[in-house]
Amino acid sequence: MPNSKLGSHYSQAYDAELHQAVVCLLQMATLAQQQLTDAMAAFTTANLTLAQQVKAFDRKVNTFEVEISEHCLLILARRQPAASDLRLVLSVLKAVNDIERIGDLAKRIAKVLLKEPDSNRPQPAQLGQLTLMGTKVLQMLSRALVAFERVDVSEALTVLRADSAIDADYAGITQQCLQDMRQNAEQITTSLQIMQVAKALERVGDHARNICEHTIFLRTSRNVAHLSDTELQQVVDEG
Repeated sequence: MPNSKLGSHYSQAYDAELHQAVVCLLQMATLAQQQLTDAMAAFTTANLTLAQQVKAFDRKVNTFEVEISEHCLLILARRQPAASDLRLVLSVLKAVNDIERIGDLAKRIAKVLLKEPDSNRPQPAQLGQLTLMGTKVLQMLSRALVAFERVDVSEALTVLRADSAIDADYAGITQQCLQDMRQNAEQITTSLQIMQVAKALERVGDHARNICEHTIFLRTSRNVAHLSDTELQQVVDEG
């Protein structure tokens, strides 16, 4: 995660309380990214110790979520911020929720391993697609956070569109797992594990997409959650 360019970008325009909210958000995002990276490493290498660390680490991410949310609510109550300031507070609150969910999904991946540590583990050949999907999701998340940090709506739109590739990966992995289970009953446990991890990664991609939408809202004041690609492009061009 890069340095707090968004925080420094706004530090002159907004007061210290708003700046602190942004800085804490980026710190929380760094923790969640590491948690997801470790969760994937734990699952693909069957590292139970690392999986336990990921599960325990979730408390730190949750603590950030509570503290940042309370901080933002105090700003709203005390400051009654103007429109531009209000958009920043709302964007931070929305992004915090997505990052907290990403931490939960990382924990879910770790728990897939911890739930059945002695069951049939996926072989390296079975992990190729999943590992590639995990790499794509981590890259998408990193780029989404950089776009938010820089309030870069063009980059946010590019990253947002990458979610379709993640969805395609999930569909492909699911199809392969179902086929494996039909052909060999001994593969059921392994395939179910892979499908659970793939679903968690697909959901992380959705939250990365949400963060991109918050970035566009922050810059343009437009809620773009349900717009088509053409409409999104128009909003970004006008913003």
